[in-house]
Amino acid sequence: MYKYIFGPVPSRRLGVSLGVDLVMAKTCNLDCIYCECGSTTKFYNMRDSYIDIDRLIGELEDVLQNLTPDYITFSGSGEPTLNKDLGTIIKKVRKIYSGKIAVITNSSLLNNLDVRESLEEADLIIPSLDAISEDVFKRMNRPIEGLSAINILDGMTEFLSVTKKEVYLEIFIVEGINDGVKELEKFVEYLKDKKITTIQLNTLARPGAVREVKPATIKRLSEIKDYFISSGLKSVEIIKKYTSREELPKYSEKLEKLILNMLTKRKYSIDEMVELLQRNEVELFKYLNILQKEGKVKIVIENDQIYIKS
Repeated sequence: MYKYIFGPVPSRRLGVSLGVDLVMAKTCNLDCIYCECGSTTKFYNMRDSYIDIDRLIGELEDVLQNLTPDYITFSGSGEPTLNKDLGTIIKKVRKIYSGKIAVITNSSLLNNLDVRESLEEADLIIPSLDAISEDVFKRMNRPIEGLSAINILDGMTEFLSVTKKEVYLEIFIVEGINDGVKELEKFVEYLKDKKITTIQLNTLARPGAVREVKPATIKRLSEIKDYFISSGLKSVEIIKKYTSREELPKYSEKLEKLILNMLTKRKYSIDEMVELLQRNEVELFKYLNILQKEGKVKIVIENDQIYIKS
């Protein structure tokens, strides 16, 4: 049983991703209403050494004997940048792993120079930004005392101005809280001149910390995406899993039949399906997630590859 490693997880964004948890469970400086790991139980804003680094490296060495993931991803059930050894850990992982490294962060410590320098050791950074206004930030993210929206925005601005890495900026949408006209206008104003690889709109897939919070609809996410693009923001995508055909824009019954017909013969890797069907991964996973939910296909990891089978 591994203490710090979880997965591997088949991910549309990251391929085969092996997760690493760098803090104790639910150690965070935010208590986001949508967090699918549950409410924060240990409120911290001080960086510390939370794990046994030698044990982590030993666990990774053991796993990597039988698996070569596309990404090792630092995320988990707390905020990874709270671990002051993040940069050192990434460097140690580089010595035993030649693939890519991603860090998923709530962006709360980007105003810390050491955090920004540590993130430069990774290949991909996925920071979140759920609010621009202070009142919306407090409703969405319920921060530890003393942490404000301006802290996050200042750190984000500094980070984006200097990073040389890929950045997928995630905005988690909760209808009725951070999707109002004024807040969306503020998002556009803030993001319009920022260096970001892509902006990703997300919402709940499982129950969050506050049970009353419901997933944003695909219709609403699509409206926000269209508004961002029409306002000049580039490369905006929806990463929420589609759960029904009705949610899929321009749903193709023909494509679904082709997928199911293919799988009656044998299993296919996702790369093979992309090539044979001439569709990108993003589009294919929309169909595959629905078919998986209905029990018509299985998405599995075999020999470091994502495979689809009936």
